[in-house]
Amino acid sequence: MALMESRNQALWQARERFVPRGVAQAHPVFVARAQGVRLWDVDGREYLDFAGGIGVMNVGHGHPRVLQAVRAQLERFTHVCFQVTPYEPYVRLAERLALMTPGDFPKKTLFLTTGAEAVENAVKIARAYTNRPAVVALTHSFHGRTLLGMSLTGKASYYKQNFGPFAPEVYHAPAPYPYRGVSEAQALEGLEELFRTQVDPERVAAVILEPVLGEGGFIPLSPEYLRAVRRLTAAHGILLVADEIQSGFGRTGRMWAIEHSGVVPDLLTFAKSVAAGLPLSGVVGRSEVMDAPQPGGLGGTYAGNPLACAAGLAVLEVFAEERLLEKAEALGRRLWEGLERLKARFPQVGEVRGLGPMVALELVRDPVGKEPAPELAQRVLEAARARGLILLKAGMFGNVLRVLVPLVASLEEVEEGLGRLEGALEVSV
Repeated sequence: MALMESRNQALWQARERFVPRGVAQAHPVFVARAQGVRLWDVDGREYLDFAGGIGVMNVGHGHPRVLQAVRAQLERFTHVCFQVTPYEPYVRLAERLALMTPGDFPKKTLFLTTGAEAVENAVKIARAYTNRPAVVALTHSFHGRTLLGMSLTGKASYYKQNFGPFAPEVYHAPAPYPYRGVSEAQALEGLEELFRTQVDPERVAAVILEPVLGEGGFIPLSPEYLRAVRRLTAAHGILLVADEIQSGFGRTGRMWAIEHSGVVPDLLTFAKSVAAGLPLSGVVGRSEVMDAPQPGGLGGTYAGNPLACAAGLAVLEVFAEERLLEKAEALGRRLWEGLERLKARFPQVGEVRGLGPMVALELVRDPVGKEPAPELAQRVLEAARARGLILLKAGMFGNVLRVLVPLVASLEEVEEGLGRLEGALEVSV
């Protein structure tokens, strides 16, 4: 990739010398500062950030309330380890999240550091509670880069490479993908066929799914599909785990994407936007399920770091005070209108899909054959960057452009970003 400015060039050369190539970059742009919905690189160029650190910055970069909370906690202490001497921010945030997740029953919250840790611990908890070994995930899914996370992830390219052998007792059922010919009925039949041919459902501890498949290409699972899976898991005593790591914290217009369906999971994993960029993740779920592991079975040295918990409490205040869920719905409507307009203009936009402001474009070579166009997606990504817009790709074929604009964005900023995307499509198709 060509680098236009000298400081970016120098840093990129250092990156290539000292950082492994496996740590890929979507953009060869080194960020110097960020505020709200905007980034500035080391050469002073400004960008609209429609990636949000992969869905982390739902309250925007540098929100004053978050910074104030972190600074205040920084003056008290930065680390003591919750398993050694507990502290109030952990407990207060655990309480808030237990009360605001779906389900009218007692819940408890475990904090960790990364999304992959949250997934791994959800599986540990499910296995401890059910005394069963197997876990079912979906194709096109993404659940992390650890051994179990990779094993659960339903995409081989990039993420699995030659990193095996993978964790045992992990099975994959087909994800619904109507645009590519996999209906919800077929996906449900695939899950039942899995139970008939590969793993007895009485051996399955949990089914884990993303209510909106993130890395898989922003494929929303419909309320009807989610309800059918919930009925099936309940019939076999299987726990349902909602992976809300990317789709949570208002990304779809509700605090949790699963809320659109009315389905209540047994466990829910979260990370990303919970702490506005500070490393924090966790699992929240039924108290009796969360209490299944014995003391010492859960935790981590940095799990629930006090700075991150303080940021998490501030994030919830921002959501309440700025009515971000209402704002997210308005942003979603505007994004859908703009992207549908692009679809009408450019036949290479095969589908606009997603849920609320978690929305994406699938690019194809032609709208009839629907052949994926990853090279077009890359050209648009680069042309958008040249126009000052940061986007990300996704999807099994790398042909999906996803939008993760911070929820604090104004409608004017959204319109500005859509205009830059339209310009990028104009020169790329």
